[in-house]
Amino acid sequence: MDRPRIGDWWGYEELTRLQDVHLLAALRAAARSPFYRKLLGDVPTSRAELGEIPLTTKADLREAYPFGLLAVDRAGLATYHESSGSSGAPTSSYYTAGDWLDLAERFARKRIAVEPSDMFLVRTPYALMITGHLAHAAARMCGATVVPADNRSLAMPYSRVVRVLRDLDVTITWSLPTDTLLWAAAAAAAGHRTDRDFPALRALFVGGEPLSPARRDRIAALWGAPVVEEYGATETGSLAGECPRGRLHLWADRALFEVHDPLTGRTAPQGRGQLVVTPLFREAMPLLRYNMEDEVEVAYDACACGWWLPTVRVLGRTAFDCRTGGVPLTQTGLEELVFGLPAEFGVLFWRARAGSTHLRVEIEVADRYRAPATAVLAEAVGRTYGVEAEVVAVPPGGLVPLSLLTATADVMKPRGLFRDDEDWDRALRYY
Repeated sequence: MDRPRIGDWWGYEELTRLQDVHLLAALRAAARSPFYRKLLGDVPTSRAELGEIPLTTKADLREAYPFGLLAVDRAGLATYHESSGSSGAPTSSYYTAGDWLDLAERFARKRIAVEPSDMFLVRTPYALMITGHLAHAAARMCGATVVPADNRSLAMPYSRVVRVLRDLDVTITWSLPTDTLLWAAAAAAAGHRTDRDFPALRALFVGGEPLSPARRDRIAALWGAPVVEEYGATETGSLAGECPRGRLHLWADRALFEVHDPLTGRTAPQGRGQLVVTPLFREAMPLLRYNMEDEVEVAYDACACGWWLPTVRVLGRTAFDCRTGGVPLTQTGLEELVFGLPAEFGVLFWRARAGSTHLRVEIEVADRYRAPATAVLAEAVGRTYGVEAEVVAVPPGGLVPLSLLTATADVMKPRGLFRDDEDWDRALRYY
Protein backbone atom coordinates (compact mmCIF):
# COMPACT_ATOMS: atom_id res chain seq x y z
CA MET A 1 0.00 0.00 0.00
CA ASP A 2 1.41 3.38 -1.03
CA ARG A 3 1.37 5.78 1.88
CA PRO A 4 1.78 9.55 1.43
CA ARG A 5 5.09 11.24 2.06
CA ILE A 6 5.49 14.84 3.16
CA GLY A 7 5.78 16.85 -0.03
CA ASP A 8 3.25 14.75 -1.99
CA TRP A 9 0.70 17.60 -1.72
CA TRP A 10 0.78 21.37 -1.73
CA GLY A 11 -1.84 23.32 0.18
CA TYR A 12 -4.82 22.24 2.22
CA GLU A 13 -7.07 21.65 -0.80
CA GLU A 14 -4.67 19.04 -2.14
CA LEU A 15 -4.44 17.51 1.33
CA THR A 16 -8.23 17.15 1.44
CA ARG A 17 -8.27 15.44 -1.96
CA LEU A 18 -5.52 13.08 -0.82
CA GLN A 19 -7.52 12.18 2.30
CA ASP A 20 -10.64 11.47 0.27
CA VAL A 21 -8.71 9.14 -2.05
CA HIS A 22 -7.82 6.87 0.89
CA LEU A 23 -10.97 7.31 3.00
CA LEU A 24 -13.14 4.81 1.12
CA ALA A 25 -10.66 1.97 1.71
CA ALA A 26 -10.53 2.89 5.41
CA LEU A 27 -14.33 2.78 5.64
CA ARG A 28 -14.48 -0.61 3.95
CA ALA A 29 -11.77 -1.97 6.24
CA ALA A 30 -13.66 -0.81 9.34
CA ALA A 31 -16.84 -2.55 8.18
CA ARG A 32 -15.01 -5.89 8.36
CA SER A 33 -14.78 -5.73 12.18
CA PRO A 34 -17.65 -7.06 14.32
CA PHE A 35 -18.04 -3.73 16.12
CA TYR A 36 -18.41 -1.55 13.02
CA ARG A 37 -20.31 -4.16 11.02
CA LYS A 38 -23.02 -3.99 13.67
CA LEU A 39 -22.84 -0.21 14.04
CA LEU A 40 -22.78 0.85 10.40
CA GLY A 41 -25.23 -1.27 8.47
CA ASP A 42 -24.43 0.25 5.08
CA VAL A 43 -20.80 1.23 4.65
CA PRO A 44 -20.30 5.01 4.43
CA THR A 45 -18.88 6.09 1.09
CA SER A 46 -17.89 9.71 1.72
CA ARG A 47 -16.62 12.19 4.28
CA ALA A 48 -20.15 13.54 4.71
CA GLU A 49 -21.55 10.08 5.49
CA LEU A 50 -18.66 9.42 7.88
CA GLY A 51 -19.68 12.53 9.81
CA GLU A 52 -23.14 11.06 10.42
CA ILE A 53 -21.98 8.02 12.39
CA PRO A 54 -21.54 8.22 16.19
CA LEU A 55 -18.15 8.86 17.73
CA THR A 56 -16.24 5.78 18.80
CA THR A 57 -15.43 6.12 22.51
CA LYS A 58 -12.95 4.55 24.89
CA ALA A 59 -15.92 2.80 26.47
CA ASP A 60 -16.64 1.22 23.08
CA LEU A 61 -13.07 -0.07 22.91
CA ARG A 62 -13.34 -1.52 26.40
CA GLU A 63 -16.62 -3.25 25.58
CA ALA A 64 -15.08 -4.67 22.40
CA TYR A 65 -12.22 -6.28 24.39
CA PRO A 66 -10.31 -8.18 23.23
CA PHE A 67 -10.98 -8.66 19.49
CA GLY A 68 -14.29 -6.99 18.75
CA LEU A 69 -12.56 -4.43 16.52
CA LEU A 70 -10.44 -6.97 14.65
CA ALA A 71 -10.82 -6.53 10.88
CA VAL A 72 -8.36 -9.19 9.66
CA ASP A 73 -7.82 -12.86 10.34
CA ARG A 74 -6.07 -13.28 13.68
CA ALA A 75 -3.24 -15.12 11.93
CA GLY A 76 -2.40 -11.85 10.18
CA LEU A 77 -1.59 -9.98 13.40
CA ALA A 78 1.95 -8.96 14.22
CA THR A 79 1.49 -7.57 17.75
CA TYR A 80 -1.15 -7.16 20.46
CA HIS A 81 -1.10 -4.24 22.92
CA GLU A 82 -3.08 -2.66 25.73
CA SER A 83 -3.19 0.95 26.84
CA SER A 84 -1.91 2.11 30.21
CA GLY A 85 -5.43 2.44 31.57
CA SER A 86 -4.58 5.88 32.99
CA SER A 87 -8.20 7.03 32.69
CA GLY A 88 -9.96 3.74 33.39
CA ALA A 89 -9.76 0.11 32.30
CA PRO A 90 -7.19 -0.50 29.54
CA THR A 91 -8.15 -0.91 25.91
CA SER A 92 -6.89 -3.44 23.36
CA SER A 93 -4.99 -2.55 20.19
CA TYR A 94 -3.48 -4.77 17.52
CA TYR A 95 -1.41 -4.26 14.41
CA THR A 96 -0.38 -6.12 11.28
CA ALA A 97 3.10 -6.00 9.75
CA GLY A 98 1.72 -3.48 7.27
CA ASP A 99 0.37 -1.36 10.10
CA TRP A 100 3.83 -1.35 11.63
CA LEU A 101 5.38 0.16 8.52
CA ASP A 102 2.93 3.04 8.78
CA LEU A 103 3.56 3.39 12.54
CA ALA A 104 7.35 3.47 12.17
CA GLU A 105 7.26 5.92 9.26
CA ARG A 106 5.09 8.37 11.17
CA PHE A 107 7.21 8.21 14.33
CA ALA A 108 10.37 8.80 12.29
CA ARG A 109 9.00 12.11 10.97
CA LYS A 110 11.15 14.23 13.25
CA ARG A 111 12.68 17.65 12.70
CA ILE A 112 15.88 16.04 13.93
CA ALA A 113 16.27 12.92 11.84
CA VAL A 114 17.39 9.60 13.30
CA GLU A 115 20.62 8.50 11.62
CA PRO A 116 22.43 5.14 11.35
CA SER A 117 25.19 6.56 13.56
CA ASP A 118 22.76 7.27 16.43
CA MET A 119 22.73 5.47 19.75
CA PHE A 120 19.02 5.65 20.56
CA LEU A 121 17.90 5.12 24.17
CA VAL A 122 14.26 3.96 24.41
CA ARG A 123 13.05 4.78 27.91
CA THR A 124 9.31 4.15 27.64
CA PRO A 125 7.34 0.98 28.44
CA TYR A 126 7.67 -2.12 26.30
CA ALA A 127 5.20 -4.33 28.15
CA LEU A 128 1.80 -4.30 26.36
CA MET A 129 1.89 -0.59 25.54
CA ILE A 130 3.02 0.43 22.05
CA THR A 131 5.33 3.31 22.92
CA GLY A 132 8.63 1.48 23.43
CA HIS A 133 8.10 -0.84 20.46
CA LEU A 134 7.18 2.13 18.28
CA ALA A 135 10.41 4.01 18.91
CA HIS A 136 12.39 0.77 18.66
CA ALA A 137 10.89 -0.04 15.24
CA ALA A 138 11.40 3.49 13.90
CA ALA A 139 15.00 3.66 15.10
CA ARG A 140 15.83 0.30 13.52
CA MET A 141 14.10 1.37 10.29
CA CYS A 142 16.49 4.33 10.23
CA GLY A 143 19.51 2.11 10.97
CA ALA A 144 20.20 3.40 14.48
CA THR A 145 21.45 1.30 17.39
CA VAL A 146 18.69 0.83 19.98
CA VAL A 147 19.31 0.75 23.73
CA PRO A 148 16.06 -0.82 25.09
CA ALA A 149 16.01 0.76 28.53
CA ASP A 150 12.28 0.51 29.34
CA ASN A 151 10.91 2.50 32.31
CA ARG A 152 8.91 -0.18 34.07
CA SER A 153 11.83 -2.42 34.91
CA LEU A 154 13.69 -2.67 38.22
CA ALA A 155 16.73 -3.60 36.15
CA MET A 156 16.94 0.01 34.85
CA PRO A 157 16.95 2.45 37.80
CA TYR A 158 17.79 6.10 37.24
CA SER A 159 21.41 5.65 38.27
CA ARG A 160 21.83 3.07 35.53
CA VAL A 161 20.15 5.33 32.96
CA VAL A 162 22.71 8.03 33.78
CA ARG A 163 25.58 5.56 33.45
CA VAL A 164 24.29 4.27 30.10
CA LEU A 165 23.72 7.79 28.76
CA ARG A 166 27.32 8.68 29.56
CA ASP A 167 29.24 5.46 28.90
CA LEU A 168 27.49 4.59 25.63
CA ASP A 169 27.55 8.14 24.26
CA VAL A 170 23.80 8.06 23.74
CA THR A 171 22.82 10.59 21.07
CA ILE A 172 18.99 10.47 21.14
CA THR A 173 16.53 9.53 23.87
CA TRP A 174 12.80 8.77 23.86
CA SER A 175 10.92 9.18 27.14
CA LEU A 176 8.31 11.04 29.11
CA PRO A 177 9.30 14.69 29.66
CA THR A 178 9.29 14.05 33.41
CA ASP A 179 11.84 11.28 33.00
CA THR A 180 14.40 13.71 31.59
CA LEU A 181 14.12 15.78 34.78
CA LEU A 182 14.61 12.68 36.92
CA TRP A 183 17.73 11.80 34.92
CA ALA A 184 19.03 15.31 35.50
CA ALA A 185 18.51 14.97 39.26
CA ALA A 186 20.11 11.50 39.23
CA ALA A 187 23.06 12.85 37.25
CA ALA A 188 23.54 15.64 39.79
CA ALA A 189 23.35 13.08 42.62
CA ALA A 190 26.14 11.15 40.88
CA GLY A 191 28.28 14.28 40.60
CA HIS A 192 27.67 14.95 36.90
CA ARG A 193 26.65 18.10 35.08
CA THR A 194 24.04 17.55 32.42
CA ASP A 195 25.24 20.45 30.27
CA ARG A 196 28.84 19.22 30.24
CA ASP A 197 29.22 15.50 30.90
CA PHE A 198 26.94 14.14 28.15
CA PRO A 199 28.42 15.74 25.02
CA ALA A 200 27.12 13.11 22.58
CA LEU A 201 23.47 13.84 23.38
CA ARG A 202 21.94 15.75 20.47
CA ALA A 203 18.17 15.41 20.95
CA LEU A 204 15.57 14.44 23.53
CA PHE A 205 12.42 12.97 21.98
CA VAL A 206 9.51 13.21 24.42
CA GLY A 207 5.83 12.32 24.56
CA GLY A 208 3.16 10.68 26.66
CA GLU A 209 2.18 13.71 28.74
CA PRO A 210 1.36 17.38 28.11
CA LEU A 211 4.42 19.61 27.89
CA SER A 212 4.30 23.33 28.57
CA PRO A 213 6.70 25.67 26.74
CA ALA A 214 8.38 26.64 30.01
CA ARG A 215 9.12 23.05 31.02
CA ARG A 216 10.31 22.26 27.52
CA ASP A 217 12.75 25.19 27.67
CA ARG A 218 14.00 24.11 31.09
CA ILE A 219 14.67 20.54 29.92
CA ALA A 220 16.53 21.81 26.86
CA ALA A 221 18.64 24.16 28.99
CA LEU A 222 19.45 21.43 31.53
CA TRP A 223 20.73 19.01 28.91
CA GLY A 224 22.02 21.45 26.31
CA ALA A 225 20.00 19.60 23.65
CA PRO A 226 16.76 20.32 21.77
CA VAL A 227 13.51 18.77 22.99
CA VAL A 228 11.40 17.24 20.20
CA GLU A 229 7.77 16.52 21.06
CA GLU A 230 5.64 13.62 19.83
CA TYR A 231 1.92 13.03 20.32
CA GLY A 232 0.00 9.77 19.96
CA ALA A 233 -1.52 6.83 21.79
CA THR A 234 -1.35 3.05 21.98
CA GLU A 235 -4.69 2.86 20.14
CA THR A 236 -3.45 4.99 17.23
CA GLY A 237 0.33 5.26 17.17
CA SER A 238 1.91 8.61 16.33
CA LEU A 239 -0.62 11.33 15.54
CA ALA A 240 1.56 14.44 15.49
CA GLY A 241 5.19 15.50 15.43
CA GLU A 242 7.36 18.57 15.18
CA CYS A 243 8.31 20.27 11.95
CA PRO A 244 11.68 22.00 11.37
CA ARG A 245 10.13 25.18 12.78
CA GLY A 246 9.34 23.43 16.07
CA ARG A 247 5.54 23.40 15.65
CA LEU A 248 3.49 20.28 16.38
CA HIS A 249 1.62 19.11 13.26
CA LEU A 250 -1.10 16.47 12.99
CA TRP A 251 -0.37 13.71 10.46
CA ALA A 252 -3.45 14.63 8.44
CA ASP A 253 -2.16 12.76 5.40
CA ARG A 254 -2.45 9.53 7.39
CA ALA A 255 -5.67 10.26 9.32
CA LEU A 256 -8.73 12.50 9.36
CA PHE A 257 -9.03 14.76 12.41
CA GLU A 258 -12.00 16.52 13.96
CA VAL A 259 -12.46 18.65 17.07
CA HIS A 260 -15.45 17.67 19.22
CA ASP A 261 -17.27 20.03 21.59
CA PRO A 262 -18.63 17.79 24.37
CA LEU A 263 -21.09 20.50 25.48
CA THR A 264 -22.84 20.90 22.13
CA GLY A 265 -22.01 17.54 20.57
CA ARG A 266 -20.84 19.27 17.40
CA THR A 267 -17.55 18.66 15.63
CA ALA A 268 -15.48 20.99 13.47
CA PRO A 269 -12.23 20.74 11.50
CA GLN A 270 -10.44 23.08 13.89
CA GLY A 271 -10.77 24.98 17.15
CA ARG A 272 -10.62 23.84 20.76
CA GLY A 273 -12.16 20.63 22.05
CA GLN A 274 -11.59 16.87 22.13
CA LEU A 275 -9.53 15.35 19.35
CA VAL A 276 -11.34 12.83 17.13
CA VAL A 277 -9.30 10.68 14.74
CA THR A 278 -10.06 8.36 11.81
CA PRO A 279 -6.87 6.55 10.69
CA LEU A 280 -6.64 6.06 6.93
CA PHE A 281 -4.15 3.18 6.75
CA ARG A 282 -5.15 0.87 9.59
CA GLU A 283 -5.49 -2.81 8.67
CA ALA A 284 -5.94 -4.82 11.87
CA MET A 285 -8.04 -2.38 13.89
CA PRO A 286 -9.62 0.39 11.82
CA LEU A 287 -11.15 3.18 13.88
CA LEU A 288 -13.83 5.60 12.76
CA ARG A 289 -14.21 8.94 14.52
CA TYR A 290 -12.36 7.75 17.62
CA ASN A 291 -12.60 10.30 20.44
CA MET A 292 -9.19 10.53 22.10
CA GLU A 293 -10.72 12.56 24.96
CA ASP A 294 -7.65 14.79 24.85
CA GLU A 295 -8.25 18.53 25.00
CA VAL A 296 -6.55 20.16 22.03
CA GLU A 297 -6.45 23.27 19.87
CA VAL A 298 -6.24 22.59 16.13
CA ALA A 299 -5.55 25.24 13.48
CA TYR A 300 -5.28 25.08 9.70
CA ASP A 301 -2.83 27.90 9.17
CA ALA A 302 0.28 28.26 7.09
CA CYS A 303 3.62 27.26 8.58
CA ALA A 304 7.00 28.26 7.20
CA CYS A 305 8.00 24.57 7.17
CA GLY A 306 5.84 24.05 4.07
CA TRP A 307 4.36 20.76 5.30
CA TRP A 308 0.74 21.91 4.87
CA LEU A 309 -0.49 19.98 7.88
CA PRO A 310 -2.72 21.37 10.68
CA THR A 311 -1.03 22.41 13.89
CA VAL A 312 -2.13 21.16 17.30
CA ARG A 313 -1.65 22.15 20.92
CA VAL A 314 -2.25 19.30 23.36
CA LEU A 315 -3.74 20.71 26.57
CA GLY A 316 -4.44 17.57 28.60
CA ARG A 317 -6.84 14.72 29.20
CA THR A 318 -10.48 15.76 29.62
CA ALA A 319 -10.99 12.94 32.11
CA PHE A 320 -8.57 14.65 34.49
CA ASP A 321 -10.67 17.81 34.84
CA CYS A 322 -9.85 19.70 38.08
CA ARG A 323 -11.49 22.83 39.42
CA THR A 324 -10.96 25.17 42.34
CA GLY A 325 -13.65 27.73 43.09
CA GLY A 326 -15.31 26.70 39.85
CA VAL A 327 -12.21 27.68 37.87
CA PRO A 328 -10.88 24.93 35.54
CA LEU A 329 -7.21 24.14 36.08
CA THR A 330 -4.92 22.28 33.68
CA GLN A 331 -1.64 20.58 34.35
CA THR A 332 0.04 22.42 31.49
CA GLY A 333 -1.21 25.76 32.79
CA LEU A 334 0.14 25.19 36.30
CA GLU A 335 3.31 23.65 34.91
CA GLU A 336 3.95 26.78 32.85
CA LEU A 337 3.84 28.83 36.04
CA VAL A 338 6.07 26.45 38.01
CA PHE A 339 8.73 26.33 35.32
CA GLY A 340 8.36 30.05 34.79
CA LEU A 341 10.12 30.48 38.13
CA PRO A 342 13.73 31.70 37.79
CA ALA A 343 16.01 28.81 36.83
CA GLU A 344 18.35 29.57 39.73
CA PHE A 345 15.61 28.45 42.13
CA GLY A 346 16.24 24.94 40.81
CA VAL A 347 12.59 23.84 40.93
CA LEU A 348 12.14 20.65 38.89
CA PHE A 349 9.49 18.74 40.82
CA TRP A 350 6.03 19.81 41.95
CA ARG A 351 2.54 18.57 42.64
CA ALA A 352 -0.83 20.22 43.22
CA ARG A 353 -4.16 19.31 44.82
CA ALA A 354 -7.23 21.15 43.60
CA GLY A 355 -9.76 21.49 46.40
CA SER A 356 -13.23 22.95 45.95
CA THR A 357 -12.17 26.35 47.31
CA HIS A 358 -8.42 26.06 47.76
CA LEU A 359 -5.42 25.06 45.66
CA ARG A 360 -2.36 23.58 47.35
CA VAL A 361 0.90 23.46 45.39
CA GLU A 362 4.07 21.83 46.68
CA ILE A 363 7.46 22.50 45.09
CA GLU A 364 10.80 20.93 45.86
CA VAL A 365 13.27 23.77 46.46
CA ALA A 366 16.43 24.49 48.45
CA ASP A 367 15.92 26.39 51.70
CA ARG A 368 17.68 29.54 50.48
CA TYR A 369 15.08 29.97 47.72
CA ARG A 370 12.07 28.94 49.79
CA ALA A 371 10.63 32.40 50.45
CA PRO A 372 11.00 33.94 46.97
CA ALA A 373 9.91 30.77 45.16
CA THR A 374 6.71 30.32 47.13
CA ALA A 375 5.83 34.01 46.97
CA VAL A 376 6.41 34.33 43.24
CA LEU A 377 4.45 31.18 42.42
CA ALA A 378 1.51 32.06 44.68
CA GLU A 379 1.27 35.47 43.05
CA ALA A 380 1.46 33.95 39.55
CA VAL A 381 -1.34 31.45 40.28
CA GLY A 382 -3.57 34.17 41.72
CA ARG A 383 -2.94 36.48 38.80
CA THR A 384 -3.51 33.75 36.19
CA TYR A 385 -6.47 31.88 37.66
CA GLY A 386 -7.93 34.25 40.24
CA VAL A 387 -7.85 31.56 42.94
CA GLU A 388 -6.05 31.44 46.25
CA ALA A 389 -3.04 29.13 46.23
CA GLU A 390 -1.16 27.81 49.21
CA VAL A 391 2.35 27.20 47.90
CA VAL A 392 4.43 24.99 50.18
CA ALA A 393 8.17 24.46 49.80
CA VAL A 394 9.55 21.02 50.62
CA PRO A 395 13.30 20.38 50.82
CA PRO A 396 15.19 18.53 48.07
CA GLY A 397 14.24 14.88 48.33
CA GLY A 398 10.80 15.71 49.70
CA LEU A 399 8.99 14.85 46.48
CA VAL A 400 11.63 12.72 44.74
CA PRO A 401 13.67 10.82 47.35
CA LEU A 402 17.43 10.70 46.88
CA SER A 403 17.24 6.92 47.31
CA LEU A 404 15.15 6.72 44.12
CA LEU A 405 17.80 8.62 42.17
CA THR A 406 20.79 6.65 43.46
CA ALA A 407 19.36 3.11 43.79
CA THR A 408 21.10 0.36 41.86
CA ALA A 409 19.49 -2.55 40.02
CA ASP A 410 17.57 -4.86 42.37
CA VAL A 411 16.91 -7.87 40.19
CA MET A 412 17.71 -11.52 40.75
CA LYS A 413 16.93 -14.64 38.80
CA PRO A 414 14.72 -17.28 40.43
CA ARG A 415 16.65 -19.37 42.91
CA GLY A 416 15.95 -22.30 45.18
CA LEU A 417 19.27 -22.63 47.07
CA PHE A 418 20.47 -19.88 49.46
CA ARG A 419 23.29 -19.42 51.93
CA ASP A 420 22.37 -19.07 55.58
CA ASP A 421 22.99 -15.30 55.50
CA GLU A 422 20.83 -14.65 52.39
CA ASP A 423 17.19 -13.61 52.12
CA TRP A 424 15.45 -16.74 50.92
CA ASP A 425 12.05 -15.06 50.93
CA ARG A 426 12.99 -13.91 47.43
CA ALA A 427 13.11 -17.46 46.13
CA LEU A 428 11.35 -17.87 42.79
CA ARG A 429 10.63 -14.12 42.50
CA TYR A 430 12.20 -12.34 39.55
CA TYR A 431 12.57 -8.80 40.85
